[in-house]
Amino acid sequence: MMSHPINPCEVVRMLVANGVGRVKMFDADPWAAAALAGTGIQVMLAVPNDQLDHLAADPRRAHHWAERNVSAYLELGVDVRYVAVGNEPFLKSYNGSLINVTFPALKNMQSALDKLGLDVKAVVPLNADVYNSPENNPVPSAGSFRKDIHALMVDIVSYLHMNDAPFVVNIYPFLSLYQNPNFPLNFSFFDGGSKPVYDKGMVYTNVFDANFDTLVWSLRKAGVPDMKIIVGEVGWPTDGDKNANIRYAQKFYDGFLKKMVRNIGTPLRPGWMEVYLFGLIDENQKSVLPGRFERHWGLLTYDGKPKFSMDLSGDGLDNFVGAEVEYLPAQWCVFNKDAKDKYKDLPAAVNYACSNADCTPLGYGSSCNGLSHEGNISYAFNIYFQTMDQDVRACSFGGLAKITTVNASQGGCLFPVQIISASERVVPLRFLPTFFLVLLVAVSVLI
Repeated sequence: MMSHPINPCEVVRMLVANGVGRVKMFDADPWAAAALAGTGIQVMLAVPNDQLDHLAADPRRAHHWAERNVSAYLELGVDVRYVAVGNEPFLKSYNGSLINVTFPALKNMQSALDKLGLDVKAVVPLNADVYNSPENNPVPSAGSFRKDIHALMVDIVSYLHMNDAPFVVNIYPFLSLYQNPNFPLNFSFFDGGSKPVYDKGMVYTNVFDANFDTLVWSLRKAGVPDMKIIVGEVGWPTDGDKNANIRYAQKFYDGFLKKMVRNIGTPLRPGWMEVYLFGLIDENQKSVLPGRFERHWGLLTYDGKPKFSMDLSGDGLDNFVGAEVEYLPAQWCVFNKDAKDKYKDLPAAVNYACSNADCTPLGYGSSCNGLSHEGNISYAFNIYFQTMDQDVRACSFGGLAKITTVNASQGGCLFPVQIISASERVVPLRFLPTFFLVLLVAVSVLI
């Protein structure tokens, strides 16, 4: 969900260069999916939440979707392995709006895939809030599926298990920290710096393991103790909150990637794990209702550059290859301090800029939080100017702004120069994707 997407062919080149063996998409956009053809990369396509009602209502619609997307992409040479039916449909914030349609949509999709003779599994990626442990006994062994959806979850996991499909869960240690001010910071990481949790002979030194094994216990109690689990999303944002920064993100990924490469697993499920990192590239148009950090989950910046050193292969080297992109001219839009007679219009101008571009780095605890008043104004004007492809009309604001060729970045606050959007050069606008990919740390397929 980016104003300036990178050409999918370049993204795929980068994935191949980094030895990435699997990717997870959040739709079935042809622009992104077709770029994966012939690469050998295994793919999880997805049906967005707003289509679940449509698919649940009529099995023929699911058949048409599978035929148009899965069958067609397989014929192109895209190695489709899974179809995600929705994404976190049982989030409490949805107020139960998808509870009655998710399971029927899942069954219709798997039936369609089977009738087409495709060896592809339908799954439902779920947030970790579908299970929990009671507050008076917060240990994994006390975990079970949420009371309000318990019967439904038992039906879903039984159906998935019957079809040899995995449980896909999204686990976010960062959110544990974000949602609970008393949560121990070090329990989010993997260096053993926090007080451990003891549970039935098991020792937990980080929240990821504890959360994952709470799911294992929930599956045991639901009658499917050996069900395969895939972690569909895990990661750490780098901006938009006091705990969303490069330092913490790098600490999280350093520990997590070492854990994955060594095939440590969790106390209840030791060994290799299938885990997708969320996400690949920052998304400057994603909703910020859950928090300003939502636009900053990417391992890569908006222009496809690694935010910090990463070792996906486990060889101890910082060898991640970024994307190659073209930039707009090196110019910025900044506050024109000489327009003193127009200062009364500043609040409206800044509000307009930030309503149409991404000003989340200006928030409390974020990377540009330390700017001066004038710096904040310049940041807002510039990010709008760049989002509008440096159109000279986007750097006017009634005379309050001006264009400069002097880099306006200050300290740790980057005033970006936007890239040339692939959508403007390659495909019709109707194919603009809600596209972002998620990396899989699959040690067995990495170089």
